[in-house]
Amino acid sequence: MLNVLIIGNGQCGNRILDSINKQAMNRGSTTKEASGGLSKYISKHKYHSNVQTVAINTAINDLKEMKYTKAKDRIHIKNLHGVGANRTIGKEVFEQQKATILRNIEERGNFDVAFVITSASGGTGSSFTPPLVEELKKAHDFPIYTVVVLPFREEGTLYLQNAAFMLKELRDGPCDGIILADNQYLKSIGGNVQDAYDGINAMIARRLIFLLDSLDSEMMMVTDLGDFKTVMKGGAGLATIGYFKAESDMPIRTVIQNALSPRGLLFSTDVYKEAGRAMVILKGDKKYLGMDDVSAEIERLTGAVGHVFKGLIVENGSLPEALCVLTLNSAEELESLYEGAVQAIGIEKDKKDRVKKKKEMESAFMTIDGMDPEY
Repeated sequence: MLNVLIIGNGQCGNRILDSINKQAMNRGSTTKEASGGLSKYISKHKYHSNVQTVAINTAINDLKEMKYTKAKDRIHIKNLHGVGANRTIGKEVFEQQKATILRNIEERGNFDVAFVITSASGGTGSSFTPPLVEELKKAHDFPIYTVVVLPFREEGTLYLQNAAFMLKELRDGPCDGIILADNQYLKSIGGNVQDAYDGINAMIARRLIFLLDSLDSEMMMVTDLGDFKTVMKGGAGLATIGYFKAESDMPIRTVIQNALSPRGLLFSTDVYKEAGRAMVILKGDKKYLGMDDVSAEIERLTGAVGHVFKGLIVENGSLPEALCVLTLNSAEELESLYEGAVQAIGIEKDKKDRVKKKKEMESAFMTIDGMDPEY
């Protein structure tokens, strides 16, 4: 059994973590225990592995809003109510409070792998995550992967700046791999804002639970944590995840194609142009897992990315589903984000320069304070 640590860092990370715990509670449940409320104290998460979850935030209200994450698994960094999207303040706060955070994690035992889930753009998550990964790597030898959610491109200059610097710090540091998700997908989910955010949180949660279950399952053509680590070492230190589950009878080739399409991926990429390595895990009744159909689609992907690890999980009576982990050699969408970040930095600098000139003008006006005109 794998020992897994999942950390939700900041508001975005907390909400995705809560969605993961919600799905883990709801497995096969016909009761109301997973509906929130007292479930955060008395019900059990049904993970296949030994999974420990931790939610970290400087904003107490965000932690209180969590419905499915146990109260004991929430770490409030006291005396603050968020860091206002200011990564400089966030880093200072982490340095002051890191002993408390690290002690809480240490008390949970040893792990085989860890995932840190966060937004790239806000305050607590984007500022805490790079130094948190660095501190954990100093003390442990298990791999640590970050799941990083990118902002809407139009969300504002501060968020674009934060995303660019946070990702660079993660890539320059000891993080073992960055799994990208993108809030641009919210546009395609539709509905009101809350439903949209809940939708993307559930999408990410579903993929992570499927991945963890698969790495701790008996398979044909086995893939395991070692294979996942090898996949994540490929490419430019970046990855994303695709997933699709059929709602009716569907050929496995079509299921794989949908998992690799924009509707299945968490980050906008052309898999056949930008991916470097891949892991494909297929699950369903054996009638859907015909080797000819599986091999044909895997061979096509292998021809583009070079190497594909594959695993099959037979589950009698289940419709087919596919999960694809893809490391990226390049990412045009991310390059576009960095271009926007450069512009954002310029805009913020111009604002400060204008404020400075305004202060100089105010100083000029003040030179005649207390004086009267002479005629």
